[in-house]
Amino acid sequence: MAVLDQLTSQDAIALENQYGAHNYHPLPVVLSKGEGVYVWDVEGKKYYDFLSAYSAVNQGHCHPKIVGAMVEQAQKLTLTSRAFYNDMLGRYEKYASEYFGFDKLLPMNTGAEAVETAIKLCRKWAYEKKGIHENEAQIVVCENNFHGRTTTIISFSNDPIARKNFGPYTDGFIKIEYDNLEALENALENNKNVAGFLVEPIQGEAGVYVPSEGFLTKAKALCEAHDVLFIADEVQTGIARTGKLLAVDHEEVTPDVLILGKAISGGVYPVSAVLANDNIMNVIKPGNHGSTFGGNPVAAAVAMAALDVIKDEQLADNAEQLGILFREELNKYIEGSDIVRLVRGKGLLNAIVINDTEESETAWNICVALKENGLLAKPTHGNIIRFAPPLVMNREQLLDCVSIIVKTLKEFEPK
Repeated sequence: MAVLDQLTSQDAIALENQYGAHNYHPLPVVLSKGEGVYVWDVEGKKYYDFLSAYSAVNQGHCHPKIVGAMVEQAQKLTLTSRAFYNDMLGRYEKYASEYFGFDKLLPMNTGAEAVETAIKLCRKWAYEKKGIHENEAQIVVCENNFHGRTTTIISFSNDPIARKNFGPYTDGFIKIEYDNLEALENALENNKNVAGFLVEPIQGEAGVYVPSEGFLTKAKALCEAHDVLFIADEVQTGIARTGKLLAVDHEEVTPDVLILGKAISGGVYPVSAVLANDNIMNVIKPGNHGSTFGGNPVAAAVAMAALDVIKDEQLADNAEQLGILFREELNKYIEGSDIVRLVRGKGLLNAIVINDTEESETAWNICVALKENGLLAKPTHGNIIRFAPPLVMNREQLLDCVSIIVKTLKEFEPK
């Protein structure tokens, strides 16, 4: 069979099962085309995408401006490595630094790489600026976090599936309860070697947990009082997803270190970034950190186009308005529902909690039924279904999706 021969869904799934590592458990749908808020499977069935590649496709599938920037640049120069300058990276660094209000940007490729970069940056700052003794720096993290799957990152995860049989683990992290200011204050006051606080403004993978109002503001103030870097992981929550450009913007918090990924690329090419001001970023010297592909010309062109689209199409405002509508409409149904306990979220990052145990298959079965009804979503943590459509969705499409969700949920209500 030639590589480009037409595959059935069954063929494609069989190929992945035989030749691919089994490190994911996808919904049984095989996609071959995407445009805007829609995707199509290999048999031609059309679906609403309500996951957006875990919020990487905020600007919609195959946005012509972003794809056009990628193609145009790819036809001129794709990669130089950082052994040489190229004529795109500096433009991107200036554009993005000013866009987010920082002095400097360090370019990488994936979210996990960007988190690792922020960890290294924080530690080096602690030794060279704060005066912590080398190899003694601690970073405070939150329980139920999801910052990636590298060895260092899973060292401070409490997800047994992510951790088991991957040790020995990396030291240097203090875990506290999410959205617990008292726990944060205790960690900062009782550990003189704390260098940073790494936090997701909303815990997406954990089930779209939104912290109490004021948590981020007060956490930043505690960090400032103890000379600790506030590090915001906005890989999933950033780039207009929650109704603001960044989720920290809901509380007007400026992080010391900002981590971006996913939608900074519009979903067409791997791009991630760490941003900070000179007093932090300047501890990085030649040879300290790098990536062959980090800061390549294609990534630079793509990221600038992706950020242009967010601003030009006012996607943060759209996410804010449609998110309110989505939660209002679902709450009307949930009031009389036995299968759904609640809906929560900000902007167009939302989740419903299914009235069953984490070990049950109810949420998975609901997602399979949603697929049959023309909408794609995935469970997270067993009994929670995350809903995150592309931000280019309009009101009519959103209400159509709510109808599909409600129709599907009714199929699972106790008889």
